[in-house]
Amino acid sequence: MSTRKPTPPSSQRLWTLIHLRIRRRLMSWPAPVRGMLWMALGGLLFSLLNTIARQFSMEMDPYEALFLRYFCGLLIMLPLLWREGFLAYKPVDIKGQFWRGGVHTIGLVMWFTALPKIPLADMTAIGFTGPIFIMLGAAWFLGEPMRRDRWIAAMIGFAGVLVVVLPKMTGDGGWYNLVMLASSPVFAASFLMTKALTRYERPSVIVMWQSITVSIFSIPMALMHWQNPTLWQWAGFFVAGILGTAGHYSLTRAFQTADISATQSLRFLDLIWAALLGWWVFSDVPSQSTWLGALVILFSTVWIARREGRRRAVQVD
Repeated sequence: MSTRKPTPPSSQRLWTLIHLRIRRRLMSWPAPVRGMLWMALGGLLFSLLNTIARQFSMEMDPYEALFLRYFCGLLIMLPLLWREGFLAYKPVDIKGQFWRGGVHTIGLVMWFTALPKIPLADMTAIGFTGPIFIMLGAAWFLGEPMRRDRWIAAMIGFAGVLVVVLPKMTGDGGWYNLVMLASSPVFAASFLMTKALTRYERPSVIVMWQSITVSIFSIPMALMHWQNPTLWQWAGFFVAGILGTAGHYSLTRAFQTADISATQSLRFLDLIWAALLGWWVFSDVPSQSTWLGALVILFSTVWIARREGRRRAVQVD
């Protein structure tokens, strides 16, 4: 009697098994830790995106770069809309989606105004004031508990940001630093609206409508100083669209998985990625204050991650 050799699994089946195993392992971790992982992934993706966006905002009008970044992100998502149908992406609250898109566009206009004028690491550090506004808003408007250790982690991280920012608040770039600083509470409001939307909207729906609404709101400013992008720039914006879509999906999953205030300390890791990418792409050598602030931020991140993991383990027991 002949024996048949077992058929090796196909590549698609093997990928499915690997995906299920990874998913099962991740789901066994505490929700705050999973939320932090989503936040860390989103931060890395946005750091790569910001590097591309800064390069192109130095080559063309920054508001055109803003529009093209979200328009290409929308084009990236159109195959999903075609495959699953419009009803799969029909929002429960379309008015809320437009309000959120409008607020996010205001923050983006400020952000892209300062983008070509400030080193990547410094701009990222200034943006880290956002978690303070987010934690306040989450406690006041969403009713999330603001535990003492979360405040301590946020304040330590914010102290690290001040170490980076304060020496650079004078000179020609001082005004652009203030513009970037002003965008932080606006983005905080947008993220709080995202958290509220995750209560009844799927992450993919929120990301899709963000691309739609920001494209609509930003196109008038883009047309004021329009210049036809080169083939290389189109390719770069499509890459930025992929990174931005994946990044916003990661942030939305983070907000859906855990309290928004529990995930904010992980945003401070973005400074590490921004410093490395700024040095590699733009030859921006981070100052000693930037690295000192990064070490302080890293300490707060590791500390709150361990605290959140232990708290969840005690609740399960």
